[in-house]
Order: sequence, then C-alpha cells, then structure tokens
Amino acid sequence: MRERNVAQASRRDREFEAFVAGAAGRLLQTATLLTAEPPDDNPRARRLLTHALAQTYAVWDGLRGEDPYDRTRRELALRFERGAWHHHGFFRPPPGGVLSALGPLERLVLVLRLYEGVAEEQTAALLGMPAERVRTICLRAMATVLHPRREKPVPPVVEVAPS
Repeated sequence: MRERNVAQASRRDREFEAFVAGAAGRLLQTATLLTAEPPDDNPRARRLLTHALAQTYAVWDGLRGEDPYDRTRRELALRFERGAWHHHGFFRPPPGGVLSALGPLERLVLVLRLYEGVAEEQTAALLGMPAERVRTICLRAMATVLHPRREKPVPPVVEVAPS
C-alpha cells in the first residue's frame, strides 16, 4: 500500500512539474500584468503566482478533468482581487507603466479579457458580477490605456529683471 502511495505521489509530482514547465511563463506574465510591475523586477507577481501554483498543487489529484491552467489562472485572479482590496496599496503599481493608470479591478478585467482571452461571461462568473459590468469595466480600462490623461503643461516662468 505504501509503495502504491509513493508511486502515485511521484506521478503527481511529475505531472505537476510538467504543467509548471509549460505554463509558468505565461502565468508569470499574467501576474506581472496584474501587478503592473516591470517584467525584470516583479516580486509581487512572483509571489502571487507561487501562491496560485501552490493552491493548484494542493488540489491536483482532485482536478478530475478540469484544466489546470484555467484553475491556476482563476486562483491567480481571485488572489489578486482579494489582495488588491484587503491589502491597501499591496498591488499599487509603480508609476509609469502602461497599466499603472488602471485600478486593480480594471487591470484584472483587462488582463483576463484581452491578454488571457477569457470570455466575458466566464470573467463575470469568476468575479461574481454581471457580464454587462465586466463589459463596461473593460471598455473603460481600454479607453484609459488607449487615451491616457495628459497633464496640463505648466507655463514657463518668465522672470522679469528688476529695473
């Protein structure tokens, strides 16, 4: 019995390692987009992905035909959403990134819809909101990214020489 358990654990570990080898790069990119960190300096995204992968590993044997990529992406999105609201500022992006002008929910919807290609209805179900709200958030986020607000230029100071 013990030998069979060891063999099953070994098989599970190999399957999970193969999944991570194939999917971790794209999932890390997704996490990096969510946190709006630079790709070469993304500790929050790496932490977010590590937690999502750990959760997927914990339920690996119970996936029963469920796509592990979808499961991990869902865990990544939910962890980001919870973290963004419960840890104020934890997922605040550094200034200057393309997605830094977006709020956490806008980034989440935009990344799921446009980068990950998740259908509007699936995104709505994942986030527990109506599809119309997801559509509105996505359109607003796209408008913000495509047409960023420009700061009004400060007029130059003209110095008047004393007479």
